[in-house]
Amino acid sequence: MTNPVALITGSSRRIGAETARQLHANNFNVVLHYRNSEKEAITLTEEFNNIRANSAVNFCADLIDINQVRTLANNALKHWGRIDTLINNASSYYPTPFLEVSEAQWVDLLDSNTKAAFFLSQALAPTLKEQQGSIVNIVDIHADYPLPEYSPYTIAKAGSAMLTKSLARELAPDVRVNGVSPGVIVWPENEAEHTDEEKQRILAQVPLAREGTTRDIAETVLFFVTKAPYITGQILAVDGGRSIFI
Repeated sequence: MTNPVALITGSSRRIGAETARQLHANNFNVVLHYRNSEKEAITLTEEFNNIRANSAVNFCADLIDINQVRTLANNALKHWGRIDTLINNASSYYPTPFLEVSEAQWVDLLDSNTKAAFFLSQALAPTLKEQQGSIVNIVDIHADYPLPEYSPYTIAKAGSAMLTKSLARELAPDVRVNGVSPGVIVWPENEAEHTDEEKQRILAQVPLAREGTTRDIAETVLFFVTKAPYITGQILAVDGGRSIFI
């Protein structure tokens, strides 16, 4: 098996799914991870395997559980015997007004955004080094600019940004580690939904005057993985220029 292999966490929907599509279209075999979106993960796996036989597999794991993180790493590596690329995309995101933050929310947001990426990277470091591979972390422009009523989330993403830089040093010269910081790409769901008025206010702060697409992020990830052999430790904002004005 000569195709490189990419593991993408949180890859059954949204940014993760589009990232998987871009990597698969560029001859990667893909390991899809999901927690709750089993139906979507199965559908996407079938889509990829219909295009190219035996090119996709999926595994379920709750990344807050360190044992499940390690099991995911072992299962992913065992399937094709190698991992060339790790995309740490899985993330929890919801509002947490400062005076109402619970310990459970703190643990959920910090663990899903930072702890999971750290220990999954640790578990896969040997195979990534062997393959001279790469890690891409999905960060957030608010890692640098606090978002009101989302303090644990923004703290977690600041940790993700430092994780990117730290691992770039720890794993050099064998593994490149970079980050992509999305701006307004796809609107959050459920309790984190914005009103139409809030959406217009946010878009008014974007110089390109529109929201981005999941493909904008996925193609940036693809660039770091396949077109940037001399780039490591960098975090690129893909935000239509919004971070200029925050």
